Order: sequence, then structure tokens, then C-alpha cells
Amino acid sequence: MKLRLAGVHAGYDGREVVRAVSVEVPRGSWLAIVGPNGAGKSTVLKTMAGLLPSSGSVLIDEKVLSRKERARQVGYAPQDPVLPEGLTVTDYALLGRTPHLGPLARESAADLSIVEGVLDRLDLTELASRRLRTLSGGERQRTVLARVLVQQAGLLLLDEPTTGLDIGHAQAMLELIDRLRHEDGTTVVSTLHDLTFAAQYADHVLLLSAGEVVAAGTPAEVLTAQALERYYGAAADILTAGRGELVVAPVRPAPSAARPPR
Repeated sequence: MKLRLAGVHAGYDGREVVRAVSVEVPRGSWLAIVGPNGAGKSTVLKTMAGLLPSSGSVLIDEKVLSRKERARQVGYAPQDPVLPEGLTVTDYALLGRTPHLGPLARESAADLSIVEGVLDRLDLTELASRRLRTLSGGERQRTVLARVLVQQAGLLLLDEPTTGLDIGHAQAMLELIDRLRHEDGTTVVSTLHDLTFAAQYADHVLLLSAGEVVAAGTPAEVLTAQALERYYGAAADILTAGRGELVVAPVRPAPSAARPPR
């Protein structure tokens, strides 16, 4: 699905957090939303999901979707999802089918088949009957992704999908998302704190600062040493790895003056 925001303003309790956000995300591509803490990344994602009141336009395939259409066609995974401890992996994944059911309908054999297929793709089949409270961090993150994929949405909105994961599990999660979007033609929008991951997995990057878009384009165009110094207050080198991947490497800033000996 194609996503387009035009002049979007949004916030909480009458307080504007993001202003005049405009971006276009082509069908099947991956947009990473980055920026320093408090820049408004999660607010933009929630606005895309229709969870916050906003002005401006949020268009999906050039249409304003109704709440019912959005529930079926847009999958949203928050940064800290509520995981009811009493549910099993299968129970939780089945929640993704809720938008497709009638008011009093129960899950059908077809719904269960969809869940089984998604759990298999995410290597969760052996954990299907496990309670959520017994899962590791990486297993929980995959279970959250399973619920979103079971929805069979054309647009995935993922708020910090690697939160709490070590580098190996984070890389495995992003590889999984990238493989699934290529297999299914799904459009992905995610917030990411790790700028190297953003550079290596996303097709497009949107840099926010103080609620406004300050840069947008390819990772190489947006993630520059100058931008990181200006908007993050960070000293970093932008390196190129062996296969051409970008690496954002923090470096210690030069001391302003030598410290006197004690």
C-alpha cells in the first residue's frame, strides 16, 4: 500500500507535538523515522495508525480510510504492547483476526489456518501453546509481529521493533521483517533508534527534530555527520562497510582543552 502524509499536525491533550509533516512512502518500501528523543517519532507513527486526532491529510492508496478499513488494512505494533500473561502465543496472534470478524463471530477454521501459517513463518510453531509470560524478549517480539501479520494488512507500522533485543536478535528481527515485506509486497514504516540499522534496512529515512521534518531522502542523503551533530549533538563518522552498507560510528569528540594534572 502507498502511504502519503501532507501537512500533518498532531499531538496530545491539545498540545501540538508534530507540525507540518509531509512524506510519501511507495508501495512495498521501508521508511525509517529517526530523530533524537522527544522528536515526535512515535507521535507520527500513531497518527499514521489513526490513533491520534490530527489535521492535514493521511492518505492510504490516495484514500482517507474509515476506521473499519484502517483496522483491516493497517497493522500497528506499539513500542510497549500489552501482553496478557494468561494468553498463549496462538491466542495472542488470533487477536490480529479481530478486525475481520463480525460483532458476535468467532474465529473460523480459516482464521486458525492463517495463524498457523504465520507462526510457521516466524519459527513460532513450537511455542504456539506457550504462555506469553514464559517467552524470552526475542520470542515476545516475534509474537507481537505475528499478531500484526495475522491481520494481513498491506501497511505495517512498527514502533521500535528491536526494543530490548541484543544486536543478534535485533538483526534477526529486521532481517525477518525485510524478508516478509519482499515476499508479501508489504509497506513498512518503523521508528528506529539505531541509525546503522536504519541505514541498512530502510529505503527512505525521515529525520525529525522538535516535531518537524528536517531531512528526508535515502539513508545516505539524510544520515550525514553534519546532520547528526546538528540534531543529535553527536560526533559520528559515516563509514562504508565491505558490501557497501552504511555504518554510523560514534566517535569521541576532541577535548576542548587539556585537563590540568591533579
